[in-house]
Amino acid sequence: MISKILIANRGEIALRIIRACRELGIKSVAIFSEADRDALHVRFADEAVCIGTALSSESYLNIARIIGAAEITDADAIHPGYGFLAENATFADVCESNKIKFIGPSSDIIKLMGDKVTAKETMKEAGVPIIPGSDGVIENDEQVIKTAEKIGYPVILKAAAGGGGKGMRIVYNSDAVKQQFAIAQSEAYANFGNGAIYIEQYFKNPRHIEIQILADSHGNVIHLGERDCSVQRRHQKLIEESPSPALTPELRQKIGTAAVKGAQYAGYVNAGTMEFLYTQEGEFYFMEMNTRVQVEHPVTEMITGIDIVKEQINIAAGMPLKMTQESLRFYGNAIECRINAENPDKNFIPSAGQITSFHLPGGPGVRVDTHAYASYVVPPYYDSLLAKLITHGNTREEALKRMERALEEFIVEGIYTTIPLHRKIIQTEQFQKGMYHTGFLEEMKNGT
Repeated sequence: MISKILIANRGEIALRIIRACRELGIKSVAIFSEADRDALHVRFADEAVCIGTALSSESYLNIARIIGAAEITDADAIHPGYGFLAENATFADVCESNKIKFIGPSSDIIKLMGDKVTAKETMKEAGVPIIPGSDGVIENDEQVIKTAEKIGYPVILKAAAGGGGKGMRIVYNSDAVKQQFAIAQSEAYANFGNGAIYIEQYFKNPRHIEIQILADSHGNVIHLGERDCSVQRRHQKLIEESPSPALTPELRQKIGTAAVKGAQYAGYVNAGTMEFLYTQEGEFYFMEMNTRVQVEHPVTEMITGIDIVKEQINIAAGMPLKMTQESLRFYGNAIECRINAENPDKNFIPSAGQITSFHLPGGPGVRVDTHAYASYVVPPYYDSLLAKLITHGNTREEALKRMERALEEFIVEGIYTTIPLHRKIIQTEQFQKGMYHTGFLEEMKNGT
């Protein structure tokens, strides 16, 4: 059994994990940088250790200091949350080498699924549909042109070690190949220390559908339904909902079955997410797998009643899943808006500073996951996610009405946030009808 968990993260996800630990009767250890000394995760954890300066490289990304904090507090497990070192195979390997349970998949699986080219090849072997593209990494301009002519323009160049929209470039014709390939390689190397690029067919305005997976060490793998994450800015999600308004029951079952099949073939253990592209032609293709808990996991929790973080901990402790695919029940609809400390009117520039007034919405079907409070100073060093606002309803219409109300009630003063933008998005006819896609926000911005 696990008796004490060190949380290798900060912000709302650190608080979320602390709450799960408290309910399971497990002690928690918070780590924090000097910039987070007054953070709520520091206050609510059973123990807290300062591990460095405000710089992520000196704190939340410093593996040696995190392991040291686990050792001096006698933590027997580490939960990485999301971001930072959550999908770092070296970190998972170091945890394993120091006999500290890493709450997530093994380092080998993280490495396997972290390389987008290898992940695609693995899913292809498993019989999961993959996006037409190159067979492995593209080495030069000529290979880009040859592959593009085979699958047809436009194509998209992607970083093999990437994510978050970094190292991605759309190429519409052969004349643009040289420049876009060079830029993609440069971005990939700058962001991931790896300039490897692969190529895929580019689909205009698809949906982004992801499937939540739970897999234990006893061979049991289930999915908890899908999340539609198509409302994005710069390939980063803003709004997620479940179930997707775009899927039929038959297609939902088909994608869910494919996700479980892929996870089983890869030998996956713990919580994970299979991400798919759903085209306007009604086809779906595997994109990548996230080997961690997702920011948007509360959406799934609201419609299933399953605590995903608790399940992660139980799986890491060697316990079998208590539910089967057949026993799962889905209840109503849930929507999540990511409240970021950003100014949407100025290209989403981060907005650091002190929150002068802070009021959370409430009422039936409303959940808020946040680490912010009145007088809290938003630091300029980390991700801009301030809160996650989730609403649930018996129908999509009820969930939407509750979201509209909750956004009106949510007061954050002293900094800019994405709340006004969310109110605009939620009230558009396209979103109300569920007729949106990954290019929706750009179209809304341009008035098309």
